[in-house]
Amino acid sequence: MTDSFSAYGLWSLVIINSAVFIIFAFSFFKPRTARDWRSFGAFSAFLVALFTEMYGFPFTIYLLSGWLQSAYPGIDWFAHDSGHLPEMLLGWQSNPHFGPFHMVSLVFIGGGFILISVAWKLLYEAQQDGTLAQSGPYAYVRHPQYAGFILIMFGFLFQWPTLLTLAMFPVLVWMYVRLARSEEREARAAFGEAYERYSARVPAFIPYFGRSYGGAPR
Repeated sequence: MTDSFSAYGLWSLVIINSAVFIIFAFSFFKPRTARDWRSFGAFSAFLVALFTEMYGFPFTIYLLSGWLQSAYPGIDWFAHDSGHLPEMLLGWQSNPHFGPFHMVSLVFIGGGFILISVAWKLLYEAQQDGTLAQSGPYAYVRHPQYAGFILIMFGFLFQWPTLLTLAMFPVLVWMYVRLARSEEREARAAFGEAYERYSARVPAFIPYFGRSYGGAPR
């Protein structure tokens, strides 16, 4: 057990990984308003909780260790790779970093960062022009940046689920929905009928798959 726990207690990796991903997200999102900082702070807390269990202390594995060791006696649950619970529970025998859940999670995480980056650039340009952002990802969802944060968190859960981050996820999604509604009230006040037409045509977070949106006038 002592050797297995050497895979954890790596607090320097907790700090480094948290800092890298938070700075990476900051470079894409560039929070400016109090609302931006609230959404970014919540996302940062999710990352710190995730990497704390990934490299610091495996709280979820510790709580479930009795059941896991009884149901899956052939697995060293305190080895680092065993934290990839979906692969372990489904009997993935190879390196879990190349497992199906891990690979799918990378698609969600990468896609989320790309979505945030592209959306921020378009939103910044629209704000500079005093217009309503309706092109690019804004032609498919009204809140692509919040959708990007949700995709990233979902991707990490797909790869390394923990009890704490699973509990945080719906709370953070609810928070992003509330922030989005607050932004929409401001947009309606600023753009009036133009925003009403836009919101009637474009969904908030989940695009209408198979629907042709066509060009949206600015």
